[in-house]
Amino acid sequence: MKYRRRRFFTDKQKSEIWDRWQRGESMSSIGRGFDRASSSIYPLLARTGGIRPPDRSRSQLALTLAEREEISRGLIAKHSLRSIALALKRSASTVSREVQRNGGAAGYRAAASDQAAWDRALRPKMCKLACHPALSRAVSAKLQRKWSPEQIAGWLKRAFPGESQKQVLHETIYRSLYIQARGVLKKELLEHLRAKRTVRRSRHASLKRNGLGQIKDAISISQRPASVEDRAVPGHWEGDLIGGSGNSYIATLVERYSRYVRGGSVCLNSRNGCRVNSTNR
Repeated sequence: MKYRRRRFFTDKQKSEIWDRWQRGESMSSIGRGFDRASSSIYPLLARTGGIRPPDRSRSQLALTLAEREEISRGLIAKHSLRSIALALKRSASTVSREVQRNGGAAGYRAAASDQAAWDRALRPKMCKLACHPALSRAVSAKLQRKWSPEQIAGWLKRAFPGESQKQVLHETIYRSLYIQARGVLKKELLEHLRAKRTVRRSRHASLKRNGLGQIKDAISISQRPASVEDRAVPGHWEGDLIGGSGNSYIATLVERYSRYVRGGSVCLNSRNGCRVNSTNR
């Protein structure tokens, strides 16, 4: 049996996927842009609960790879740590800690030390809810009572004015719910949210404001003529589309004067293709 070779997204592609997700595109639409199924997009987004992780960058105070190479060369030349630090215009204690945590004077390697420093920076930082258990319990209790994170954040702000340790932003609550790696709020609390999503999507992330999914120059049903409203004249049809399980749909057309109905069921299936059944009544 021949297996399809697994393809991984590059950092550039991942960035584009997050850009398109934040603009409001669906997973199916994003997948088509990369010639992939939506099932290959979901794991990337779900890893952080649909919330874009911050772009990683090195602190300006951290040692650079070039500085680490200078330290490595200085150790090989048997220079003292103080003289190496003086040449780099760094504190002697900074160079001493760098060497000690990366193999000592005998085992220090610049490239390996630079990568180790980058990996150590991945350690998860404690969020506010993790640092204040009482605050976490209060948030959990309100979520169980069907309060939204926005309501909880507003209530805390009014109940404890001037006490920042007893307040939390609604986005922090969302992140603690959807990013389970934080280990603060239980995943079961997601069931109490009004939006039943497995990944976070902001209400502002929508393409509808650009006209997508809307009928251009649409006329409201309230503006239809009176002859259509009172069913006095035959020839006016009213359509509707009903979505069901298993990717199936039923389209109906009703003639308003005679109540004559025409309908068709459509089943979209990746294995069997598209099947249409038409019925009259």
